[in-house]
Amino acid sequence: MGCTHNCETCSSNCNSAKENEIKKEALNNQSSVKKVIGVVSGKGGVGKSLVTSALAVTMNRRGYKTAILDADITGPSIPKAFGLKDKCMGSEFGILPVTTKTGIDVVSINLLLENDTDPVVWRGPIIAGTVKQFWTEVVWRNEDYMFIDMPPGTGDVPLTVFQSLPLDGIVVVTSPQELVSMIVEKAAKMAELMQVPILGVVENMSYFRCDECGKEHKIYGESNIDEVAKKYNTEVIAKLPIDQSLALCTDTGSMELFVGDYFENAADVIEAKTK
Repeated sequence: MGCTHNCETCSSNCNSAKENEIKKEALNNQSSVKKVIGVVSGKGGVGKSLVTSALAVTMNRRGYKTAILDADITGPSIPKAFGLKDKCMGSEFGILPVTTKTGIDVVSINLLLENDTDPVVWRGPIIAGTVKQFWTEVVWRNEDYMFIDMPPGTGDVPLTVFQSLPLDGIVVVTSPQELVSMIVEKAAKMAELMQVPILGVVENMSYFRCDECGKEHKIYGESNIDEVAKKYNTEVIAKLPIDQSLALCTDTGSMELFVGDYFENAADVIEAKTK
C-alpha cells in the first residue's frame, strides 16, 4: 500500500525498499578500482566473454589499467581467452590476481581450481558469495576499469553484482535473432529496476563480410536491436561481424593479439559515459 515503485522517494517500508537497503560490499583495503562495468546477456552463447575480453584489451591499449572479474563461476572462459595457466596466489593482504602478458589483472574460479576441467557443483548462494569474495578479498591494484563478465540471465549472480558492487554501468551483449532481442529487454528491465545505467548494446554475429565480393550478409536476418536500444534510452555501440580471426584469438588464448577496430566506438562511449 502506498508504494510508488521508486525507493528513493517512497516512504513505504515494503520488501523492495528493504532489498534496496543492501549495502555495497567494501573493497579490500589494499585495492583501488575507479570504474566498474558489468557485461551482461539475457542468454548464453552470444559472445559475452569475447566482448568482455575485447573491451578490456581495447581500454588497456588506450593506456588504462584494466581488470576482469570473471563472475561466471560455473562457465568460466576468461582464462582461456588470455591463455592463462598460472594460478592465483595469496598474500598477507589477500588474493592476488593473475596478470596477462599486457598487464590486465584477472580473477576467475579456474585460476583457483587445481584442474581447469573440474566442475563447480555449487548452489546459488555459494556461487554468489564467491563473486563477492572476488571483489572484497582480491587485491585489485590501481585499476582504472574493471569489467565483470556475468553469467547469462537474471538469476542469483547478476542480482548479487547489481546489488553488492558499485556498478558504473552495464554493456548488454546480444545477437540478431528475434528471440534474443526479447531476452535483451529482460536484462534491460533488470538494470532499470536496479537503477544501473545501460551504457550500450553490443550485437555480436551481426553480419558476415564475404572475402571474395566484399558484401555484408545478414546470416541471421535483419535485427531490431536499434529499436530495442532506443526503447531503453541507450544505443548500439558495436555491431560485430562473424570473424574467424576474432574467434581464433579466443580459442587459442591470444585475445591480446586481435586486430581490428570493432570495439573502438564502444570504448569511446564507455569513456564518455563514465567520466
